[in-house]
Formats: sequence, structure tokens, C-alpha cells
Amino acid sequence: MVIRRETPADVDVIRAVTEAAFAARPGGEAWLVDELRRDSGWIPALSLVAELDGEVVGHVVCTRAAVGGSPALGLGPLSVRPDRQRAGVGKALVHTVLGAADGLGEPLVVLLGDPAYYSRFGFRPAADLGITPPVPEWAPHFQARPLTAWTPTLTGEFHYAEPFTHL
Repeated sequence: MVIRRETPADVDVIRAVTEAAFAARPGGEAWLVDELRRDSGWIPALSLVAELDGEVVGHVVCTRAAVGGSPALGLGPLSVRPDRQRAGVGKALVHTVLGAADGLGEPLVVLLGDPAYYSRFGFRPAADLGITPPVPEWAPHFQARPLTAWTPTLTGEFHYAEPFTHL
């Protein structure tokens, strides 16, 4: 498996992978990736694809977000083609995007997701770090992962990149 940055040639296949991965929720996540790509919060170095045998089978992205007015990252969507799920693709994408974010000096990555899955990457309830979700009902699934540049003063309400507000 190769993990690399997204290129312009990957846009359509990323959309297809995302639509397939989220088939139970058609339109939402694929639309979100397209909108994030057009948003000022897009960080090209943090949009990664997984390739197996020359085919893109997964995608992850982190975009600019804020905690209490300070820079942070929001992770998601994470998409893996259904026929490649449970084979380590998502794990490789998350580990790589966290390493890339850390290498860029980012302090924190926040996401909304399954705690049983994301805890293996060091995510924990965001509330433990003094970070509140934009929607209070998200709290049980709202998680944060401090990176090397994180400091305990990074607290407050989290705000995703603007396209997330339209979901």
C-alpha cells in the first residue's frame, strides 16, 4: 500500500470511494469533500489517498479548524472502499495524516467518530482537554488527539471548516 497526497487526477475517484464508503448516507460526505476542497480551510498536504495495486482505495483529509479562536484541525471524512475495509487501509491513512499534521507543527486534531475505533490512534473525549463540540449532542463521539505542538491552554469551543456547518 502507498499513502500519498491527493492530486487533481484523484478528485473523481475520491468522490467515488467516498460515495461507496458512505452509501448508507448518500451525498453527504462526498459533497463535503468537494466543498472542503474549495474552502479556505483546505490544506493540500493533509488530503491523502491510499493506493493498492495502482488503484485509490481510500482517502482522508484534515482541514483548518479552530479551538477557542486558535488554529486546530478537523479530521474527516475518512473513506475506504467497501471491498478494502477491515484490511488496514483506514488505519494507515489515519496514522499517516496524524504524522503529517504533527510534522507541519499542528497542535491538535479533532473529529466526530466512533470512540472504539479512534481511541487506538490516541483520540480521547475532547471534553477531557477542555474542548467543547459545536453541537452539544455530539459529546459522546467528539474526540481530540493532541500532537507535539499542543499545549493545555488550547481549550474552548471547536469550529470546523465552514462546509461542515451545512451537513
